[in-house]
Amino acid sequence: MDIVLIAGLWLDGSAWDDVLPELERLGHRGIPVTLPGQGDGAGSATYDDQADAVAAAVDAADGSPLVVGHSAASTLAWVAADRRPDAVTGVVLIGGFPTTGGNAYADFFDADGDAVPFPGWEPFAGPDSDDMSPELKAEVAASTHPVPVGVTKGTVLWTDERRHGVPLTLVCPEFSPAQAQEWIDSGDVPELADATALELVDIESGHWPMFTQPAALAGLLDAATKR
Repeated sequence: MDIVLIAGLWLDGSAWDDVLPELERLGHRGIPVTLPGQGDGAGSATYDDQADAVAAAVDAADGSPLVVGHSAASTLAWVAADRRPDAVTGVVLIGGFPTTGGNAYADFFDADGDAVPFPGWEPFAGPDSDDMSPELKAEVAASTHPVPVGVTKGTVLWTDERRHGVPLTLVCPEFSPAQAQEWIDSGDVPELADATALELVDIESGHWPMFTQPAALAGLLDAATKR
């Protein structure tokens, strides 16, 4: 099965390099997406540009792909369910949640001019990055791209209620499925509260399992294709 892979803020399609051979071994074709403004040189890219790129990747895939979003890009993966509810096998979110409609996509970090640079590892100290070696952190940081403000401050709008019936898997890295369920039950994540085919799965990793647990992550993605 084709599996569309969307990395979170600052990362391009190369973030999935270690996952691709694991997916191939399991019989799947990984399709990493380099988002507009995150590695393609488009400094004026917007959130809508990134959402359009995800829809285009779904349209270009063979058959009905699984769509995977990491961290903030969980919103972009959910865009596939919203825009193409009948064309996707399912959606997997890794360590992130779809933004509530009407809110900014990912306005979490300070901008430097017209872009938001990777802020370094200090904001991610603790469970997010404890499983990453200093060498890996340096390698990942060197591969990051500033994200245009037009992306981070873009308004998220949901349009098709059929998205709630798309099979949805939440991979829980630095938090547990039990914690995620508490957040859902409390109303903090309305998009997941309304999902009718949601499964929560655990993975022993920090926030970036594509770097630290690529084989285990590929196994979870393989399981999601079978739902």
